[in-house]
Amino acid sequence: MKKNILILLLFISNIIIAQKEMITKNGLINFEASVPLFEEIKASNEVVQCTLNINTGEIYSLALIKDFHFKIELMEEHFNEHYLESNHYPKATFKGRILGFNLNIIGTSPKEFKMKGRLEMHGKKKEITTLVFLKKVNNGLEIISNFSVATNDFNIKIPTVLSMKVAETVNIKTSFLVQ
Repeated sequence: MKKNILILLLFISNIIIAQKEMITKNGLINFEASVPLFEEIKASNEVVQCTLNINTGEIYSLALIKDFHFKIELMEEHFNEHYLESNHYPKATFKGRILGFNLNIIGTSPKEFKMKGRLEMHGKKKEITTLVFLKKVNNGLEIISNFSVATNDFNIKIPTVLSMKVAETVNIKTSFLVQ
């Protein structure tokens, strides 16, 4: 009997200690590579997956390249076929950690943290360090970041003919509501 109780207590303690994750499958990534005086180059992806481990601050996100949508269909086609080559490189991932993460110190006002991790896209990996803003909302946690990457870091070639119309630095904004 004592042995059964001990086993039950060990089992319950493992459940309590187990890592807890908050997730979403409806995250948002917007990016812009516009150049002043030329046509806007912007796209959005509203079906991005994100997982946050609330014990460790580890964060992981996954975006399928073909889920980025532009206002102009031809831009979307060129983006998938010529720039990101989504048939060969179908996804972009970020795996990192929110430094100093502690769910207990996050309230309903945005709290700033530093986030470090590795962005993998177009077959290349790049270490990223950026600020991330967290706040509690309803039944979840809102995670917002804004950072820039260089196209040449990911071996994304912009044809010379378009180099004046497409920025070499791309601004990326993410928004996740994990629960």
